[in-house]
Amino acid sequence: MNSFNYNGQAMSFTCHGNGKVAVVWAHGWGQSGAALLPLAESLAGDYTHYVVDFPGFGSSAAPSTDWAVGDYAELMAAFLGSLPQQKTIWVGHSFGCRVGIKLAATHKNLLQHLVLIAAAGVPRKRSLFTRLKGFCRARLFKLLKGLAKDEQTIEKLRQKYGSRDYLNAGILRGTFIKVVNENLAQDAQQIAVPVTLIYGENDSETPVDVGQSFARLMPNSHLHIAPALDHYSILTQGRHFVLQLVKEGAEKA
Repeated sequence: MNSFNYNGQAMSFTCHGNGKVAVVWAHGWGQSGAALLPLAESLAGDYTHYVVDFPGFGSSAAPSTDWAVGDYAELMAAFLGSLPQQKTIWVGHSFGCRVGIKLAATHKNLLQHLVLIAAAGVPRKRSLFTRLKGFCRARLFKLLKGLAKDEQTIEKLRQKYGSRDYLNAGILRGTFIKVVNENLAQDAQQIAVPVTLIYGENDSETPVDVGQSFARLMPNSHLHIAPALDHYSILTQGRHFVLQLVKEGAEKA
């Protein structure tokens, strides 16, 4: 395991293969580089792969402050700047796509292609009832939290009203809130490099309609739907589907 230091923040990563094109693998929220390592190893004979553990995940310590997507993107910009200069593509899953989108929008010359798997970052299509239910639930939590007299009561409210990812975030809860509340639509519109969008047909966390929104926002993108796969099985059962598209992106970089 290697380590990169950015303004006092360490990030762990592994390197595999030795090719003319670099492939950066960026994992989803609550995961680590281990989730993408089997995919990277499958292509180790063709490219140079960098599999990262974002700060707060895997072997990387959490940031000392709450980070936004832009903070992760700046870390990755510095990381890429430290590597040998070569054509680079970004392969992200879910949260890793958020970072890749922000990176490509703000550092336009660093990446030559993005492969975004189950990308999140724009609002999902929800019915009026679902939106009202979510709004009322959030307002009720805020009201009850204001009335709570101690931290124990507040934590009970979090357990009742918080999402699964929020509850599991631990010390990253502040970061999680910043990340999920950021709309990346304007960033997506700024991306000029080719983008491959991949979504599982049965993904309930980042449904196909999110991919369709990104496809409309990104001028040079192509949307691919993997039949019968969901948010996580697309990385395992759909590995051949994903790997073929990664190879196509790398060859065009």
